[in-house]
Amino acid sequence: MSRSYKQHRDLGDRWDVIVVGSGIGGLSAAATLSKLAGKRVLVLERHYRAGGFTHTFRRPGYEWDVGVHYIGDVSHPRAAGRRLFDFITDGKLEWADMGDVYDRIILGNEAYDFVKGLERFRERMHGYFPRDRDAIDAYLEKVIATAKKAQLFFAEKPMPLLVSKLIGGMMRRPVLKEATRTTREVLEEITSNQELIGVLTGQFGDYGLVPAKSSFFIHAMVASHYFRGAAYPIGGSARIAETIAPVIEASGGEVVTNAEVTEVLIEDARAVGVRLADGRPLYAPVIVSDAGVANTFERLVPRDVAEAAGLAGKAKEVAASIAHLCLYVGLQGTAEDLQLEKTNLWVYRDHRHEENIERFTADLNAPLPVVYLSFPSAKDPDFNRRHPGRSTIEAITLGSYEQFRAWEGTSWKRRGPQYEELKASLSERLLDTLYQHAPATRGKVEIAELSTPLSTRNFAGHPHGEIYGLAHTPRRFEQRWLKPRTPIDGLYLTGADIASCGVMGALIGGMLCCSAVLNGNVLAQVLKHQAQALRQSALSPGEPAEA
Repeated sequence: MSRSYKQHRDLGDRWDVIVVGSGIGGLSAAATLSKLAGKRVLVLERHYRAGGFTHTFRRPGYEWDVGVHYIGDVSHPRAAGRRLFDFITDGKLEWADMGDVYDRIILGNEAYDFVKGLERFRERMHGYFPRDRDAIDAYLEKVIATAKKAQLFFAEKPMPLLVSKLIGGMMRRPVLKEATRTTREVLEEITSNQELIGVLTGQFGDYGLVPAKSSFFIHAMVASHYFRGAAYPIGGSARIAETIAPVIEASGGEVVTNAEVTEVLIEDARAVGVRLADGRPLYAPVIVSDAGVANTFERLVPRDVAEAAGLAGKAKEVAASIAHLCLYVGLQGTAEDLQLEKTNLWVYRDHRHEENIERFTADLNAPLPVVYLSFPSAKDPDFNRRHPGRSTIEAITLGSYEQFRAWEGTSWKRRGPQYEELKASLSERLLDTLYQHAPATRGKVEIAELSTPLSTRNFAGHPHGEIYGLAHTPRRFEQRWLKPRTPIDGLYLTGADIASCGVMGALIGGMLCCSAVLNGNVLAQVLKHQAQALRQSALSPGEPAEA
């Protein structure tokens, strides 16, 4: 398990690899380098808990996830996502399937269930929109075809520069045809039914951009990711970091919290180590940053080096993703008592996603554009053992950092009465939506604590409170420099900015980073390793149903 730097001053000075940040991108890279190559990896985390957006926080009697609400492609032991997680956790992370309905899209008074299984999903959508059967079929065909092209697109990222120049364009071209168009552009070629488009794009909060701004590539990857259903970590999302840390430690590595890195050390144009906030240098021939592209080149790499590498300006040119508000609700009563479902609810006023987001980001008093309701205590079969007679809910909406910039210079819990009044008002509005869709929760709320984009900036270190790193616009996917290798020898990037948003996207970003460090196809090696492990364990030979 992770240890705090405050109680670990005897930490060694030299390592094989140093990873800055313990998000899933950093942890997956560290565990893979440890297990596949025997590297002694030091993971440094500025927060007091490891895990990045996979960590949990607690109040007396309660705990909440800060970023994990469901994950696809992990329910079956032979699913690719499950095999990746099993590799970096030695199979210690367990999953609870969420059942037939993983998401419910609510537009005004109408509800639309997203059900597990491609053909069942197709049939359900046909039932909701019987006049649009051909359009639904065309949409599903387009989503699947686009998502399948992702493999070559991402495989090009860790290649050496010369190889990438020779064949990279050919590998990227099939994806770029769809990635450089918006989700709305593609869907409006398929159907003119705006209600149908509103439903099919009802998960846009999973990648943080409305249909008119998001790349269709990210929409296709997210939508297809859940066609086989979704699952939740048994024991809560904190189990992700808890099960990865021992794999890192098995090769002599460590995960250290309360250890803020303030600088990447450069000598003779090469990254050789890092400097901690107390001034202490630590050294390794390989430095991996999971701090995000913007943080890495605007805050950690010395300005003259970043400018010479040409990435400081490029990072600024690609917009940051959207910010969010999350109300963490603690309630008396079990999930059964409160009639809470495993299904996530996406609550919208109507199908006009762009108009609703634009109105709210311009005026916080405007109607909430979306409220996403997640019920972790219903999803996690172990929750009641840890917190008997209690339940937790997260109620989330999307917002803008600019709406909170006036309090940028203040500190956590000391932002003043005006800020607290605004939070109280927003909390009440989120609770109103919760009571409407989970009426048994009324009168049972003990805690309702709101985080804002300033909270994300404070705890996660993202300068604009962004939750998905770089925005998943068409322009983002055109950036050939967004890859694990950097122009600075010895410095590598990992996480969501390298691949895509979400836990699985960041995990794959970690695998791509390892491919660059080790000069090989690590993803293929890991999947092969796990396939052999499954054969040896004599698990059921049945493959999961094709999506």
